[in-house]
Amino acid sequence: MRKKIGIFGGTFDPVHIGHLRMALELKEQLGLDEMRLVPCHQPPHRDAPQVSSAQRAEMLRIALRDCPELQLDERELQRDKPSYTYDTLLELRAELGSEVSLVLCMGEDAFAGLPNWYCWQELTRLAHIVVIARPGWAIPDSGDARDLLNKHEREPKYLDYEPAGSIVLQSPRLLPISATEIRQQIHAGTSAQFLVPDAVWNYIRAHDLYIK
Repeated sequence: MRKKIGIFGGTFDPVHIGHLRMALELKEQLGLDEMRLVPCHQPPHRDAPQVSSAQRAEMLRIALRDCPELQLDERELQRDKPSYTYDTLLELRAELGSEVSLVLCMGEDAFAGLPNWYCWQELTRLAHIVVIARPGWAIPDSGDARDLLNKHEREPKYLDYEPAGSIVLQSPRLLPISATEIRQQIHAGTSAQFLVPDAVWNYIRAHDLYIK
């Protein structure tokens, strides 16, 4: 059976239980051998994170300490340039070769904006894409993203057959938690306890993160 490695990127500013639960369910639903959480250093399509890359990575490390099913991959933090997914997949493919399936996981909102990504047309050459259904979002009925989906949509079983090239639609449990709302709550002086892992909450308070 071909080895399958999931890639779940984001700013994780901060990582919360919605991120973690979704990553874990996707790993189990798709039968992935690994699920790597990849924090970006300089997001190309949004404002810079409120806290440092090192602090965001440390919160992820703390969150994953008791979850061997999920792994932290810090490769994007080592690059002093925008964190392009294309570069990450290219690097992983060079490391792992063609015998491994790479499975890039993203929300419907991200997929709808995929034509704005760097070298977006090359992504399906390097990896499969799993598109996660999100309430309130839908892939446009026309345009480049829809054309890409129409060309590459497959059943999940195709992740086992080839190293890249399929787009799979998936609907894991989505907890209604937002990193933006967490930052706003902390800034407003209210508690974010139980929205993030307890150890992450303790880290946020110990370092006075998101207060300003």
